Amino acid sequence: MKKFFAIIALFSLSLLTTQSFAQMSIDKGTKFVNLGIGVGGGGFYYGSALSFNAAADFGIAKNITVGGAVGFRSFGKGFGGFDIGPRASYHFNELIKTPEAIDLYAGLGISYFGYTGGASSFYDASFISVPFHVGGRYFFSEKLGGFAEIGSAISILKVGVTFKLGQ
Repeated sequence: MKKFFAIIALFSLSLLTTQSFAQMSIDKGTKFVNLGIGVGGGGFYYGSALSFNAAADFGIAKNITVGGAVGFRSFGKGFGGFDIGPRASYHFNELIKTPEAIDLYAGLGISYFGYTGGASSFYDASFISVPFHVGGRYFFSEKLGGFAEIGSAISILKVGVTFKLGQ
C-alpha cells in the first residue's frame, strides 16, 4: 500500500512540474480511451477487491465530451458485479488555465449496475444509478498518458493509462 501512495505522490508531483503553459484543447472530434483498475466502494469486504474499468470520451463541443464506461469487479466465491452506461464530462482546461499536458474534468452518467452469481437472490439484483466522476489526465506524450478518477461507479478510485486518439 505504501508503494501505491508513493506512485500517486510522484504522479501528483509530475503534474506540478510540467513546463508547458498552453491549455489542452477539447473540441468536437477529440477522443480519449481510459483503461484502468479501481479500488474502494461496495462495503468493507467488497471494497477491497480490484475492479477493471474502461471508458471512452468523444468531443461533441468545446470542452464537452460524451461517451461510455464499463467496469467489472469479482467479489470472490462465485459472484461479482459490473456496471455499464453512458457519461458526459466538462473539461476545465481553459477555465482554470492548466498546462497543455493536463486535462481536468468532471461529469455525470447513467449506469446499470448488476450482481452476478452468489448463493442468495440478493446478489442477483440490479439497479440504475447516476454516478459522478472527477478526474485528471497527464500526458507523457501527445497520445499517451495516465489518469486518475474518483467517483461513485463500481470503484471510488480508478487509475490507469489513457490514450488520446483524435485531434
